Order: sequence, then structure tokens, then C-alpha cells
Amino acid sequence: MKVQITNGMYMALIINMVYAKSIGLTQGSISREVGSDNWISTLFASMFAMMLIYLTVIVSRRLPQKDLLSQGKGLIGNILGRILGIIFFIFFLGAFGSVMTTFVYHLKDYFLPEAPTWIFILVAVMVGSYGIFFGIEVVARMALIGVFSILLLNTLLLLGSLGRFDINELLPVFQSGFWPVIRSSRHHLADWSMVIVMAGLILPLVREKEKWGKSSLAGIGFGTIFIIMWPILETGVLSAEVTGQYLISCMQMARSAQIGLYIHRYEMIMIAFFSISILTQIMMTLFCASVSVQRIFNLKDYRKVIIPVSLLFGLYGYWVVKDHHRAMSITENQWVFLALAVSIVIPILLYILGFFFGKKKKEPILTDQ
Repeated sequence: MKVQITNGMYMALIINMVYAKSIGLTQGSISREVGSDNWISTLFASMFAMMLIYLTVIVSRRLPQKDLLSQGKGLIGNILGRILGIIFFIFFLGAFGSVMTTFVYHLKDYFLPEAPTWIFILVAVMVGSYGIFFGIEVVARMALIGVFSILLLNTLLLLGSLGRFDINELLPVFQSGFWPVIRSSRHHLADWSMVIVMAGLILPLVREKEKWGKSSLAGIGFGTIFIIMWPILETGVLSAEVTGQYLISCMQMARSAQIGLYIHRYEMIMIAFFSISILTQIMMTLFCASVSVQRIFNLKDYRKVIIPVSLLFGLYGYWVVKDHHRAMSITENQWVFLALAVSIVIPILLYILGFFFGKKKKEPILTDQ
């Protein structure tokens, strides 16, 4: 029997899949481009993401028991379908690099600077591989706990920041101009692209297909609320200029928040709450990459390829994060291009192909896992 998750679990996966990277690296990248308009750029990216994920839902509903890779193989043939699987695999490889940049720099730069980089990569790969071996349902249940942790983290940050918040730091709006703000939204849209492509693979595992659209939009909506308060508070407390000077701006924000009046060593508490979200990102990138390899080789179970996929991802992650300049260059340039290309082009392409050729295909339904 095929494993299924509830719509609530699906929404939790959406929120956790985008949260850690977005508050960790992305806000600094946006602030360096558009300054105090960073929160507007974040909002625009979320609006674009809603349109893309709804298109993904429309494509998935045509054959609700097939993921996008299975649908693509049915529409364009086995060879091109496998090429699509390779594209998805490369996408999640790039996503893993950006996630590892977030994970390693949070821990190494702020808490364990003397620890060798390979230890962080090894722990991430081992925990991620172990988690997905038990299936997506286990990861989805952990994501529900992650949402609760995110709520606590944001509440504590809000309590400690309001006393130092200066709304004048956010004014005037669109100081950088309209089009620069739109352009800078690509950084956050690249974060949402992980959610969009993930949804294309796991939607057949979500029980109530008639609620796929509402759940997807609600997940992005709640995720946006949880994320957008960070650039607003960072700008109002630190200023946009200071926010842009840090690779991990959220850690500096945590240190600036006066949570110490309530909880000592708040940044340690932040990491504890933050860890579930980042672990969800690690597990889901490994899971989706393993499913992509499963589709490429027509395997019955993705678990057979978890170890080789994890080893390859670990080596790539180590190569990326070993050098700070290389990690940030890839995260802000090559990864953004890859993420937007796949998350925008593939759903549109499959929609068009399905519109013209879908009714002619009488392929048997392929089950997941």
C-alpha cells in the first residue's frame, strides 16, 4: 500500500522546506541589493511562488497518482523522461549545496569555529539518510514539530526586538526602484523553488487531492508570514546596511534581540528551534533526489539508492562550503539560475505537453515507492 501523508503534514513540509535557508542566507543577499526594500522583495517572491505552485498542482491533478517525473515520462517517452529525472537530480544537488551552506555556517561560524567542516557534513548526511530510510511520513511528522518550533522562535524574536525597533529604517519604500526590487526577489524565489519542485514529486502522496491547491497556497502563505517578519525586524533593529554585511544575518539578529532578559544564551535556543527546519530541508532534498534516481532507473524502491546519493551529495556539500566565497557565489548566482529555470520551465512545459498530448496517452498508472 502506498504511503500517504495528510494535507497538514504537506503544509508543514512546505513551511520547513523554505524557512531555514530564507532567514539564514537569503535576507542578507537581498539586503545587499535593495537595502530596506528587502521585505518587499520577499513578499513579491512569495506571490510568484504561489502562482508557480498552483500551476504545479494543476499539472499534478491530471494524473493524481503520478508525480511530475512519471507524467513527463508518459508524455515525452522513456529517454526524455530519464533526462527530466537527471534534471531533477541536479536540481536537488544544487539545493543541497545551498542548504549545507546554511547549516554549516550557522554552526561552524558562530559556535564551533575550530571543528573541521567534514564533521558537519557527515552528521547532516547520516541523519538525513537515516530519516528518509523510514519514509516521508516520518519526515512529515517531524515537520509538524518544526512548525511549532518556528512559532516559538519567531515569538521570542518578536518579544526581544520590539523595544529596539525603529520603523523609520523601513522608509521610504521602493527607495531602490520597482524593477530592482522585483529582480532581487529571485533570491527568495529560488528558496521557494525547492518547495515547488518538491511538491511536484510528493503531491501524489498527499491524501485529499481536492485540497491540494488550498493546502499549497496556505503553506506558502503561512511560510511567508513566518519569514517576512525577519527582514522587517532586521531592518528596523539592525538597519539594512548592517543586515547586508553578514552572511548569516539571522544570527546577528538573534544576538541583537534582548531575549537575554528572559532566556540566557538565546542564540543557543534559536539553533535548537531552528534545527528541525534545517534537518527537514536536508532530508527532503535527499529524499527527492533518491526518488529522481529511482525514476531514472525504473527501480521499485528509492531506498536502494539512498547511500550512493547521500555520498555524492556529501562530497558536493563539502566542496561547496569549504570556501566561503565559493559557497556564496554559487548560492547567489549558479544556484539561483538553476532553481528558477527548473521550477518555472518544467511545470509550464509539462502543462503545455499535457494540454496537447495528454489525452492521447493511455499509460498505466505507476505507483510511488
